[in-house]
Amino acid sequence: MRSVKEMIAFVSPALFHVNGEISHEQIHELLRYATLGKRHHAAQPSWCHLYHQRCLAGIVVLILQDASRLHFSSFFLQLTHLRKIFRHRFGLPCPPSNFVSAVLGLQLNPTVQIREEACAEPSYLSRQDSSVPSNLKALDLSMDVQNSPVGESGSKNRGLTRFLLSEEQMREEGYPILGLPNLRDFVHTGCSGKVTDLSPLFGLDCEMCLTKQGKELTRVSLVDVGGHCVMDELVKPHNPVLNYLTSFSGITKEILQPVKTRLKDVQDKLKHLLPSDAVLVGHSINYDLQALQMIHPNVIDTSLLFTGNCGRKFKLKFLAEAFLGKEIQRGDKLGHDSTEDARAALELVQFLILQESRKSAELSLSNTLVCPLKSNVSGNNMQAQPQLSCMPCDERSEALSEPSYGTSLTHPGFLDTLQSNGQRILVLGRKENKEFPSSSLSENIMCTSNKEVLQRAKEEIPRSFISIVQFSLNTEYVQADLMEEMNEKMRMKMLQMSSVYVGPFRKRFCLQSVRRIFQVFGPILSLHVVTETHQPFVCIQYEVLEAAQLAVETLNGTNVEGCCIKVQRPVSEFTLDWDLMLKELEEDLVNEGIIYISGFKKTLTEKDLQQKFSHFKDIEAVFLPQDHKTGKLKKYYFLKFSSSASAMDALQKINEQENGSGKIWGRKALTPSYFHEDAEFVPQDPESPPPSELFARGDARLDNDIKEVMKKLDKSIYKLYKTLQRNTLCVVLLPGTKSPHRSFSGFGLIGIKEDN
Repeated sequence: MRSVKEMIAFVSPALFHVNGEISHEQIHELLRYATLGKRHHAAQPSWCHLYHQRCLAGIVVLILQDASRLHFSSFFLQLTHLRKIFRHRFGLPCPPSNFVSAVLGLQLNPTVQIREEACAEPSYLSRQDSSVPSNLKALDLSMDVQNSPVGESGSKNRGLTRFLLSEEQMREEGYPILGLPNLRDFVHTGCSGKVTDLSPLFGLDCEMCLTKQGKELTRVSLVDVGGHCVMDELVKPHNPVLNYLTSFSGITKEILQPVKTRLKDVQDKLKHLLPSDAVLVGHSINYDLQALQMIHPNVIDTSLLFTGNCGRKFKLKFLAEAFLGKEIQRGDKLGHDSTEDARAALELVQFLILQESRKSAELSLSNTLVCPLKSNVSGNNMQAQPQLSCMPCDERSEALSEPSYGTSLTHPGFLDTLQSNGQRILVLGRKENKEFPSSSLSENIMCTSNKEVLQRAKEEIPRSFISIVQFSLNTEYVQADLMEEMNEKMRMKMLQMSSVYVGPFRKRFCLQSVRRIFQVFGPILSLHVVTETHQPFVCIQYEVLEAAQLAVETLNGTNVEGCCIKVQRPVSEFTLDWDLMLKELEEDLVNEGIIYISGFKKTLTEKDLQQKFSHFKDIEAVFLPQDHKTGKLKKYYFLKFSSSASAMDALQKINEQENGSGKIWGRKALTPSYFHEDAEFVPQDPESPPPSELFARGDARLDNDIKEVMKKLDKSIYKLYKTLQRNTLCVVLLPGTKSPHRSFSGFGLIGIKEDN
């Protein structure tokens, strides 16, 4: 067995998905585990696997402030070192107000942190990628009924109808209701009867996983008014699973493997089980109905029965303990139990219905919040606790709240653990950056230029286990008009690189025959006849670069429609360096061992592909691109092999393989998804003019100045990377940009320093 000293840390690429976008919270998961490891009970990140964490020599996070995914795509050729160092890349959502706080998982002060953890909803339920707000506010412990969105004290209703959500409230909370757009595939439960205080209550809870399409249902539980489980079904998602969210859902790949039940099956069963006046009860049940793709008009949402200041919601686990004295979602269990959660939500509503006054509930909730705080304070704070217990609720809340002076580095168990080990986080950046907070847990070094940042980083990083280093673009390079211009140029570049001109043809030729011949290489977006030439040519716009390149390599100089044709790309300022771009894309680390295949007569599933290519033993993964609008699978695929040699061997055999009456075509992959998704180059109108007719808006400062800045940043990162110790985890983050008119998403690269 190898000793720990002989081992090297590495990140598994198997869990990186071709279309994956990583949230800021997931970045924090990685940094937290890399910093603390299993010794401090930190969990492996949900999106990748870090092996031999104890062997890490350090952690360096490099932030290219104001740079975005668009910058990486636009200046792909200039970022030579980044491309050759970092194999693993991922997208990031648009940046939050404080990017550094989001990726480091920072909170305010310990008192607020305890309340926030008690009351926060799980991040995976967020409608958008969640991030840590820059100025969190303390929760209102008094829980004044008049501030609750449901169950107003002035209501004439006294039973369950008092807690029903109105249609307006359902709209505000994102419930699926009749008449809203994008609900074409949603099914109504059929429960349209009049609801009274005697109508039956049913507790509902679902578990979800993360797929290519988003969050999909994996389990649904329904509990009747007596607490009896009347339905508990596992559900097979329609799309490949990216993350089972096991820590929340309790669902694993092994659990779902034998399941045959689909979404439609549970929809039909629910429609059969629920009476016409049924009232569904759940905690943030809008997410459950979204996962079920069902519309139900009568719901009670326990997350809205009591809310904190600014509408902050409480966890179901916390409410169950406060009101029912019941412990759910115990830490010794694998994830949540949807039956248990459905029953707890139902009992919570039954409890509130029976209360003659909500004041006792308020007192129970307030006491439950205060007691843990008493046991978590020390020194002077402990001496102040007896006085707090005598204060009115609102005064007690104010006494426990500290003024917001900005974000401070006090995430429990992360940076505090570093401090307990005699370490502090090193923060290096430009003076004009206001994101970096001052704290006893960090050592902040502010510089006047990127050159100074680089020099100080070389000196200081060896002294710190975890370092944050920020380089900055000049603000003039990220102005809204320049970003729009850059985006338009990238869109046009991708459009032209994915297009070919075919011809010449005879004056009377069959355009449909040309389409049939050329569509075997990949999906065609549009096809135009060019009549300005002496003989007709055809301009074909493909969806992917690989298809256009296959057409050039395969059919140039062949006989089509009785003519010897040329297949060539348009010549413009955007395609003059295509040969260099082609070489760099083929040799890019992210495309290593990946091949593109097309030519299938019908859409194949992942299982079909695995069976079809089962004789290739070195296949690591199969990527099935989807149509973003319809969710349907495309008729081209990507196969990832364990090595480039295996991929080339398989490619040779695939190109010799027949596919029924046709041939399967393949070549080395060129485009990771992030490369062409950013510029939105796909024409909105199939009758769009061909690329040669598009007007190219040029700007010398965009083409020259920013290129030089990006080249210098790339070189600076390389110089710093060379000085890092072996086994240093290095994360490069381009946060993205935000403006009142438009936001551009971010980008990330990750790697572990090996021997020079």
